Amino acid sequence: MTLTRFLRAISATTLVGGLLLAGVPAASADQVRDAQWPNQYFDLKKVWSVSKGDGVIVAVIDDGVDASHPDLTGSVLPGHDPSGQGLDAHPTLPHGTKMAGIIAAHGHGSNEGALGLAPGVKILPIYKTTAHNSDAVPDDIRWAVDHGAKVINISQGSSTSSSGINDAIAYAAQHDVLVVVAAGNSAAPVESPGREPGVMAVGAVDKTNSIWSKSNFGPEVMIAAPGVDIVGDGACDGGQYCIGDGTSDSTAYVSAAAALVRARFPQLTAGQVANRLTKSALVPTALNGSKLPDPHYGYGILRPYEALTQDIPAGSTQGPLAKTDGGSSASVPSTAATPGGAAPGTAGPGGTTPTLVSTGSSSKGLFIGAAVGLAVLALLVIIVIVVARRRKTSPPAQPGLAPYGAPQQYPNQFQPPYPNQPQQPYGNQAPPQGYPPQQPYQNPYGQGGNDQR
Repeated sequence: MTLTRFLRAISATTLVGGLLLAGVPAASADQVRDAQWPNQYFDLKKVWSVSKGDGVIVAVIDDGVDASHPDLTGSVLPGHDPSGQGLDAHPTLPHGTKMAGIIAAHGHGSNEGALGLAPGVKILPIYKTTAHNSDAVPDDIRWAVDHGAKVINISQGSSTSSSGINDAIAYAAQHDVLVVVAAGNSAAPVESPGREPGVMAVGAVDKTNSIWSKSNFGPEVMIAAPGVDIVGDGACDGGQYCIGDGTSDSTAYVSAAAALVRARFPQLTAGQVANRLTKSALVPTALNGSKLPDPHYGYGILRPYEALTQDIPAGSTQGPLAKTDGGSSASVPSTAATPGGAAPGTAGPGGTTPTLVSTGSSSKGLFIGAAVGLAVLALLVIIVIVVARRRKTSPPAQPGLAPYGAPQQYPNQFQPPYPNQPQQPYGNQAPPQGYPPQQPYQNPYGQGGNDQR
């Protein structure tokens, strides 16, 4: 298993364009909330008049969730850390806490702190790697299912599929659990597990409903949600809040919306919940007349209130989710089961039909095959020699690293990052000029929706 990108870095830290907001003296009590433009975008008052997600458990498979954060107290259940270090409850990184906050933060004090989209939800924190830093996500999915989760949030991804990931997703499907996964942050095809059949892959948009330039794309993308300039909970640079970009954040918003729907319509299956989210999504003007799902937007942009209130038939139990195969995961999964993907023997995205061409059994074919085989063998010998020479001069790699990134250790990692002393919001760098907005963000959705039935 090769070490690959872990998407959380973009959305929860200052890496790749993330910017920490400043600890401004005499900051207003609602400064954090003013900066949470998606909450005004969604119109939380309207959403919460219908559902807050009460009674629904959302598992967050990530780098842990800090239950001591004042915006999350009482909302985090005892979780699971397969590494045995207790990092599910005492994280050394802020990413999982930010995802949990986007989903379920309730603020604190007198209108202070961050608010999540579904504050009635309970968060089940699950750490992403084992004691040997190997991938634990497939087993984490099973653990979440066995411990009552109805929605699983996976705001991470890898270019290589995990061993057993398909079986784990099939297990979730069999137990009626919706798995929501980030598409990726590299402007490339959707990563795993977002590309695996049976999950709901999510892209990211900005305030103008435009796709974020680094949001991954492909036929597996099912929906898009806010993922640019997202403020949320997490210990960034000594403060209590972070700001950043990423499909990690948009995934957490979709997980929260799924929880709202599950609380409002408990009789719906996971597939029918996904159906309600996609059927109520806003189709941007740029996609008018286009065939859906779009490789960047999926079926459109998330609209929680419409998902809760529109008259949408339940539909099939599977909904828009691709059927899981329950088989072992391959490095490159088949597109036959992915939404919008090409089934074997049909036209693919480029309009051509994949075809296997037989070389026959003639002597000419055998001769060419033998020649090619010798050339490949010679190339392999050269590669082995080059790799052996490099290993003599390079430090040994850490064994067993998970495809989602290895944990980082901070000094005194179990020390809660929020001591009982006054804290200024955000971090300690100056915010961009004119940020956060002082006027409520105007909801750009309008009245249109996804009329694809």
